[in-house]
Amino acid sequence: MADDFAKAVEDGLKLSKRIYLGKDRSVAPPKPMAVMEKSFHAYLPSAPVVYAVIFNPAIVDNPDIPSYQPHVHGRCDPPALIPLQMNGIALEADCYLDTAFVTVTGSWRVHCVMGSRHCDCRFAIPMGEQGSVLGVEVETPRKTYYTQQIAMDEKNDMEKAAKVENGGSLKSHIFSFTIPQVDGGSNLSMKVSWSQKLLYNKGEFYLSIPFSFPEYVTPAGKKVSKREKIRLNLDSGLGIELLCKTSSHPLKEYRRQAGKLGFLYESEVLQWSNSDFIFSYTVSASHIFGGVLLQSPSVLDSDRRDTFCFYIFPGNRQSQKVFRKEVVFVIDISGSMRGKPLEDTKNAVSASLLKLDPKDLFNIVAFNGESCQFSPNLELATHDAIEKATQWINTNFVVGDGTNILLPLNQAIGMLCNTSDSIPMLFLITDGAVEDERQICDVMKSRLTSRGSICPRIHTFGIGTFCNHYFLRMLAMIGRGHYDGAYDADSVLVRMKAFFDRASSTVLANIAIDTMDNIDELEVYPSRIPDLLSGSPLIISGRYHGTFPDNVKATGILADTSNFVVDLKVQKTNDIPLDKVLAKQEMNILTAQAWFSENTELEEKIARMSIKTGIPAEYTRMILLEMQRQNKETELAGVPEVPSKIELQKMIDSKGQKIILLRGFEIGFGNLTATAENICPGSEEEKLPEAAEIFVKAASNCCGRLCSHCCCMCCINTCSRLNDQCVIALTQLCGALACLGCFACCDVCCSDDG
Repeated sequence: MADDFAKAVEDGLKLSKRIYLGKDRSVAPPKPMAVMEKSFHAYLPSAPVVYAVIFNPAIVDNPDIPSYQPHVHGRCDPPALIPLQMNGIALEADCYLDTAFVTVTGSWRVHCVMGSRHCDCRFAIPMGEQGSVLGVEVETPRKTYYTQQIAMDEKNDMEKAAKVENGGSLKSHIFSFTIPQVDGGSNLSMKVSWSQKLLYNKGEFYLSIPFSFPEYVTPAGKKVSKREKIRLNLDSGLGIELLCKTSSHPLKEYRRQAGKLGFLYESEVLQWSNSDFIFSYTVSASHIFGGVLLQSPSVLDSDRRDTFCFYIFPGNRQSQKVFRKEVVFVIDISGSMRGKPLEDTKNAVSASLLKLDPKDLFNIVAFNGESCQFSPNLELATHDAIEKATQWINTNFVVGDGTNILLPLNQAIGMLCNTSDSIPMLFLITDGAVEDERQICDVMKSRLTSRGSICPRIHTFGIGTFCNHYFLRMLAMIGRGHYDGAYDADSVLVRMKAFFDRASSTVLANIAIDTMDNIDELEVYPSRIPDLLSGSPLIISGRYHGTFPDNVKATGILADTSNFVVDLKVQKTNDIPLDKVLAKQEMNILTAQAWFSENTELEEKIARMSIKTGIPAEYTRMILLEMQRQNKETELAGVPEVPSKIELQKMIDSKGQKIILLRGFEIGFGNLTATAENICPGSEEEKLPEAAEIFVKAASNCCGRLCSHCCCMCCINTCSRLNDQCVIALTQLCGALACLGCFACCDVCCSDDG
């Protein structure tokens, strides 16, 4: 899909050369993309961009100054995408703990379509780390649109009244949707919000938001006003001083309190921002510290229990000691891993081996239908051993049929001995789904609970969309480990390297929270607390009834095997929207539990959370509601925040509203068929060559329209079996019939009656 999108944008930029910009010398057409920049990624959006969807190239013209160019025959199939000129843009980001809520508001003009014609407009919104769309509002001169989450049963009932939009996600971080029938020369505005994670490294938080606009969205003419605005609010929830480190844009501080900062940037610009918005800050603490935040449920919350949030930060002490490691890499080498996924995995594992300390132990297990081991026992990570392991990887990582995950997991767990001065780790990397996933979870749970003081940690990494990411998440929760994944083939190497580095940096293990036994109806996410890593803070949340203790302590084991205790300050907060900050993590954990236990009540709970927060889930679907502009005020006042199925149907029946179903947000629970057939990640939408695709499209379904089409697939298949003599004879016969037809025509035209 992303390849097709980039090609359509390239075609649209070529088509936009038809637009006449007038005789003003200050007006210049968009500069063509430099040869060095011409690549697949160059045409993907690096900031929110709106495109005119052009099927008929004849409608492309300046709506203000017609050019009267020659008529263009033919159609664009697939349609070309012309980037619209942007009139203004505003970015607002609110950061709480490790989560940022981003809202972007912008306006665009359909500058490339005649004023008497209209076109569809496609929106593409790239998001930051683990971005998740919360809501969209669009205004055109005649209509307005806004998104809403509905439950799965509602989705089935609404399909008959809805138009299905092939939107959703271009890539895992790019959200896309289409608005129909926008008039040429008109202005449209959009407000989109999403949540994303802050990156964390050595005590420093990084916020990175895609905000690099291509030059061709800048309005032609220097007299056109171009206003750019950025507002940033930080609320760490810690109540201690925040120190700003770097900023990509010239921000001005307008608010400073304990643990809170506010910045603003607003300016008239000649060109839009050509770099992402990046901001970093540190928390002034060199040691491990933490706290507890409490909050009462909101009025709309169906769960009337109070919310709590434990946070523990590793601090920024550079000399902080990490645990000695015993590592086993369990790598999928089934047929679907062939090509780039396997090469990237080999490079990531080899790079991770080089970062091991000589006192660390390691081993490698590769599996498909069978398994093979680098060594029968764990090996010291010496230079010679790592060199041999790299050679073994290059020799034995050869794809084969089958995917048996349980066998290599049992072998790896057996290698990891019971230890108290090191962290035994198991890294599972796979791109496939198997039928016995729930059995694997049960087996691992029974084996790990029988271990000693520090049981093996299971870290999992999923590649593509064919594997069951919720199985991998559940397996990591059972093993008190961490999970990550790469849905796009291009991001496998970078994400896997970062995941290995992060998961290998344990600074505090066997974490427990005391004084929690006397709390009523306690629910903790996740129930098995993972280790604290130097590369990310640890956030545990949950619900409770009753009185929360005033003093809470967290205990654990440091890398030198000494016991560690930290006092957690308990405070109530109303400034931080804890339900929104914690919703994404809690929904992911609950979805994994719902899959594992096949619990429909949990599924319904997740659907309610999704509808309330706007975060996409496996048990909801996002819809785009359309309404007439003149009735906007009245209709918005009558729409509840979370409309039910009946209310949505009433809106359709009584107000004539249309619904567009958006898809592509759900990950799914794996694809057993694709795994069995060894289909590679990223091959979900394999396409035929362009010429062959057009040919098949024209001929494939003609049997039902045989009376109106003489050239069909059946005829083509028949003709392909004829020998040369038959073909020559048929050609001569057709020529003779054509000549007879000409004679008959001449006779009619030259007769006396004519």
